[in-house]
Amino acid sequence: MYTEVRLTKNGSSQCEGQVEMNISGRWRALCASHWSLTNANVVCRQLGCGVAISTPRGPHFMEAGDQISTVRFHCLGAESFLWSCPMTALGGPDCSHGNTASVICSGNQTQVLPQCNDSVSEPAGSAASEENAPYCSGEVPQDRSPFSSPLSMPHCPISLSSDSRQLRLVDGGGPCAGRVEILDQGSWGTICDDGWDLDDARVVCRQLGCGDALNATRSAHFGAGSGPIWLDDLNCTGNESHVWRCPSRDWGRHDCRHKEDAGVICSEFLALRMVSEDQHCAGWLEVFYNGTWGSVCRSPMEDITVSIICSQLGCGDSGSLNSSVALREGSRPRWVDGIRCRNTDTSLWQCPSDPWNCSSCSPKEEAYISCAGELLSVSVSVLNPQNVNSEILYFHI
Repeated sequence: MYTEVRLTKNGSSQCEGQVEMNISGRWRALCASHWSLTNANVVCRQLGCGVAISTPRGPHFMEAGDQISTVRFHCLGAESFLWSCPMTALGGPDCSHGNTASVICSGNQTQVLPQCNDSVSEPAGSAASEENAPYCSGEVPQDRSPFSSPLSMPHCPISLSSDSRQLRLVDGGGPCAGRVEILDQGSWGTICDDGWDLDDARVVCRQLGCGDALNATRSAHFGAGSGPIWLDDLNCTGNESHVWRCPSRDWGRHDCRHKEDAGVICSEFLALRMVSEDQHCAGWLEVFYNGTWGSVCRSPMEDITVSIICSQLGCGDSGSLNSSVALREGSRPRWVDGIRCRNTDTSLWQCPSDPWNCSSCSPKEEAYISCAGELLSVSVSVLNPQNVNSEILYFHI
């Protein structure tokens, strides 16, 4: 399905320009939503173009008539190919021309590039400069989208030495939630939770292409890690491009134990469950997005989509929509409609759909699914960001 990647500028392929992928035989530009410097580094390395210097936004690389793909990548940094990175397509945002992913690579140079102040310049009203509003409360303003990642500094090169570090989230049930770990000098290590807050978590979420931060977890919420503790007393402004560029104690110096490991839950974190009083493999389909559970709309859900959902929930490889159930009581977000899974998709997250929307359909269009199999999967837990002291949510990944 994904076979090639290229950078184009003025119709030619080189080491800077708009990022395009060959998807099922058609070249498509990538939307800038969730596009990160880590993703860009994978592209530059894949093309033999060194490292990513910046990821400028704007129409200057856009070719007229280009088709835009809204798939989001969440690279760790070590992947050999962009399509090896974790990716999501569900709920892809509307993406206009002039809002496409781009990168300026260093070329084939191998020397260490000079360091600089890499705080991200944020326009007023941006996601990193306001309090996060993760819950469904009507239309999200265009300049305050939970999908939006702020612009990278256009002239701030990264060093090859810092580029060798990698970032990941562990034991959270997906690439956008979990214990924060950094790879350095061949060892994965953690961050101490002394001073750990949403500004620190925002840097992590943005660096991983996971949107905004919903919760900065502490006290090894996602389990205690092992190995070094690389950072302590972190004090990010929220605008840094990499978490290891935030003010902190000296690298590797700390007074912590792993029971204080820091974690995050990002807005792009997704989970899936069925809600029923007495059945495990039949019920109202719900997705956890942007900090809360909401229903899934059933149009135009085909058999392949139902099969992927049942399989993902560990409930067999087939099922059916039930349209004869009574109207569901209560109110909740109706997060997503227009899901169109393909034979090549292996989870619901890879399926294209309409953009996330708090009211994607009417209550009578909420999906109730009955799967043919019995429950085979295990559940994992995540702290409910709406009330950090009250409840643990259990769901299928």
